[in-house]
Amino acid sequence: MRARDINKVELVKQKAIELLVEVGFEGFTMNKLAKACRISVATLYIYYKDKDDLILNIGTEEVHRMSAIMLEDFDPESSFAEGLRQQWKNRAKCILENPLTAQMIEQLRSSTYQEKIFETFGEIFKEPLGKFMHNAIERGEIAAMPLETYWSVAFGPLYSLLRFHNEGKSLSGKPFVLTDEVLWSAFDLVLKGFKK
Repeated sequence: MRARDINKVELVKQKAIELLVEVGFEGFTMNKLAKACRISVATLYIYYKDKDDLILNIGTEEVHRMSAIMLEDFDPESSFAEGLRQQWKNRAKCILENPLTAQMIEQLRSSTYQEKIFETFGEIFKEPLGKFMHNAIERGEIAAMPLETYWSVAFGPLYSLLRFHNEGKSLSGKPFVLTDEVLWSAFDLVLKGFKK
């Protein structure tokens, strides 16, 4: 068996993400990927058992990479406002700098790969964000609430703005570019929504 070529592995990963976003999971084939990479299909099987193995491996690896960016400089002991601001900053940076990966991960969210991929997200974020919420509740900064409610209020507006930015248009179809002013004014409204 031939050794793995790190440069080729990175090329395969990059082209796989591009292709998955372009044609979706149904249109994605190992043959199309090999052609996009200008390598033989047999070479792909040095790195991955099959299409599912490739998607799961790349998806999991990218979830880990993106999660690390989202947790940079995040301190679960910080005040609620400071911690949430850091999360917004990190998540915005992550998605703005990795739009294709963000789109692929969003596609994974509504695919048959969802359970395996998002189990990873849960494992990574459970401790730091759980501790952060617990601390904020204990300090009386926010009321206790289900995780789904917290996430929807805390990040729903951010992800909507990032989607508008990446699509280049607002709900009305007008051109849209996310500015710091728009980002942080939305953040201030979210913060007000959490105040007791």
